[in-house]
Amino acid sequence: MDIPVFIRDSRLFVNIIIMNNPMKANLFLTAILFAVSFSGFVQTTAQWRGPERSGFYPNETVLKTWPPEGPALLWKAENIGNGYGSPTVTADRLYIAGEIDTTGYLFAFSLQGKLLWKSPYGKEWVVSYQGARCAPTVAGEMIYVCSGLGNLACLDASNGAKIWSVDMLKDLHGRFTLFGHAESSLLDGDKVFLVPGGKDTNVVAMNRFTGKIIWVCKGAGETPGYNAPYLIRLPSRHVLVTFTSYSMLGIDAQTGELLWVHPQDNIPVAERKPGNGDTHSNTIFYENGFIYYFAGDGNGAVKLELSADGKKISQVWRNQAIDNYMGGFVKQGNSLYSCVSEKKQLKCLDAGTGLVTDSLKCGAGSIILADSMLFYYNQKGEAMLINPGHGKMSQTGLFKVAAGTKEHFSHPVIHKGVLYIRHGNVLMAYDVGKK
Repeated sequence: MDIPVFIRDSRLFVNIIIMNNPMKANLFLTAILFAVSFSGFVQTTAQWRGPERSGFYPNETVLKTWPPEGPALLWKAENIGNGYGSPTVTADRLYIAGEIDTTGYLFAFSLQGKLLWKSPYGKEWVVSYQGARCAPTVAGEMIYVCSGLGNLACLDASNGAKIWSVDMLKDLHGRFTLFGHAESSLLDGDKVFLVPGGKDTNVVAMNRFTGKIIWVCKGAGETPGYNAPYLIRLPSRHVLVTFTSYSMLGIDAQTGELLWVHPQDNIPVAERKPGNGDTHSNTIFYENGFIYYFAGDGNGAVKLELSADGKKISQVWRNQAIDNYMGGFVKQGNSLYSCVSEKKQLKCLDAGTGLVTDSLKCGAGSIILADSMLFYYNQKGEAMLINPGHGKMSQTGLFKVAAGTKEHFSHPVIHKGVLYIRHGNVLMAYDVGKK
């Protein structure tokens, strides 16, 4: 959503008022901020896994089959640094984060693949699986980038200049995870959220324009869970849902009140340690009063019912055989689609019962949905087009991603008929739109 004209042009108007009546100027600014906050105005034009973080990319018209050699490669950008984070695409630009020589950089490209600028945002994670993890979040003329060290930076979208930044350890008493922070920023009104994982500063909301803390939630006092949060918008409140190492938390997004805790109780307390049961990388999904989540290192695939006021949850079903660590999942109709890591398959689950209704041998990987087609990028570097059919999945396209470095962990992205795949230090754009 673009910034309304009256807000974009308000600075000039306020300057005129200030010369005549400073008190009126303050009242005018206060009214603008109140209206923005009250309406839940977010300005988000692009973020992790699509407009609603669901892996579904609406308003796309794509090919239903690919030629044997795969779709045409439109362009590729090399030397974008180490990383696993997906690109974020707006109406006219693409942004992606990468690590070069321990420093994190945000790259801005035109949609034709031309580098517009490259800007450092701070030190990046280089300990294990070296590289940037997050997908940037773009809101109007501001971009939010969270590093693998858990530091959050707000940059100017026009040139990459830093507006403000927060050091997770120094400013928020946060704690590291075993494999680095992996949070793609979530916005709500004037707030941006972060999970530093401190015992007292577990989850925080900051003013997204200034970086100042709005509220602090103690949560369950656990370290972060590699999760990109989700916002459930109810009539009575907005509920922030995120994972820490052994809990899923429901928090009132306006006040920071902890509404409920949903434990990941598959690992006994005595056996809990970094790397054992604390990896919850998949963003949840909410629809019609129900929360769905898939956790390979937790309770498996789970459906919860959320009360109308957002204060209570109850379990509908649980399928512990679905061990999806970080591939995401999508919902179409009454079907849920998710990889399983151990058996390296794509599974279809009945959303009403949680039972598996179909399987496809295509490796463990990441999944998104557009125009009723599944796009799957597995950890062997194979990009696939899959028709979910009527209860029976079938592969209708396949190609191998040859360029790039290290693991094939990044989630694919679709925008205006173009499929974007990041493999380490290379970003590729493929033409998958139906002409």
